[in-house]
Amino acid sequence: MSDHLVVEGLRIARGERVVVRDVGLELHPGRVTALLGANGAGKSSFVLGVAGVLPPLAGSVRLGGVDLVGKPPHKIRAAGIAAVPEGHRVLTDLTVRDNLEAAGSMLSRADAAASVDDALGVFPELSERVNQRAGTLSGGQQQMLALAQALVSRPTYLLADELSLGLAPVVVTRLVEAVRAIAAAGTGVLLIEQFTTIALELATDASLMERGEITWSGSTAELRDNPELVHQAYLAGDFHLDR
Repeated sequence: MSDHLVVEGLRIARGERVVVRDVGLELHPGRVTALLGANGAGKSSFVLGVAGVLPPLAGSVRLGGVDLVGKPPHKIRAAGIAAVPEGHRVLTDLTVRDNLEAAGSMLSRADAAASVDDALGVFPELSERVNQRAGTLSGGQQQMLALAQALVSRPTYLLADELSLGLAPVVVTRLVEAVRAIAAAGTGVLLIEQFTTIALELATDASLMERGEITWSGSTAELRDNPELVHQAYLAGDFHLDR
């Protein structure tokens, strides 16, 4: 369907090494899809390739029937795909409000103001800190701000890479609530998450990636019933299956 995000045959290199090999994936509005695999499997490179940060060597990324491969990152974000890379990247010297307003630069002034208000509605914790420099926020608050920045662009699809990395459990719980609400409002979410339990709680669909290739795709219910599939995907790296 035209509102699906369809990735086909995506091939991505970092330096001279191909790290994503002919990957295909389909995302749906209002659904969370988990992309799971060991460290170094190519998950983050896949996200950066879809977002246009790493130009693919081959393949297509179609949204609304339009192939976005070859377009710069800001054009891809304007088309409806917003990535939240690993490491809660924010503009540390700017205030929270300036960070959010910068993320809405492709919108009209009125739409940008409304989007900033909507993003602060998702994370009211940030409303109390709109004039605070982003670099003085805690790690959890910076991750909230990074996610809020992505929401300001009003994405059709959100690509979230390791939201919980290095954060306290109470913050992780808060981020999980936010992702669940974002999907419930109709945004499709691709979730890369080190803790498999979190991913399987949030997602309805899942894919396993090994050495740059998708080795399995299906429902998270199937994956919970076949934990050996996950174990196999994580043999080359860290594995977290809490229950």
